[in-house]
Amino acid sequence: MIWDILMIAALLSGAFFSLVGSVGLLKLDTPMKRLHAPTKASTLGVGSLLLASIIQGFSQGTGSLHEVLIMAFVFVTAPISANFISKVNMHHENIDPTPPPPGGRTWGTFDTSEADEGDPGQHG
Repeated sequence: MIWDILMIAALLSGAFFSLVGSVGLLKLDTPMKRLHAPTKASTLGVGSLLLASIIQGFSQGTGSLHEVLIMAFVFVTAPISANFISKVNMHHENIDPTPPPPGGRTWGTFDTSEADEGDPGQHG
């Protein structure tokens, strides 16, 4: 009975996250916004559905760890594919350049006093 409740909860959460990821992929307007839907929500959805499969298999005594390997593959490849998609989008789209550092001697936590005193072409 407890296994069935856990499996149903995992199925419902997987269906919810997959639906949110699909709707986000369709509704968001730019590729950089659209990138978050499949890499976050849909990955959680697929992970939850695979978790439901694992629970169902072990509740019947025929469980295997194939789903764990699939889940690990999905969780490892989703950030890598998101990185590739964002890099391609950054190279194909006019994006705002990084703002220049402020006029003081430090920028963030990096002290630029040594770099400011030398030849501008010889940093490092």
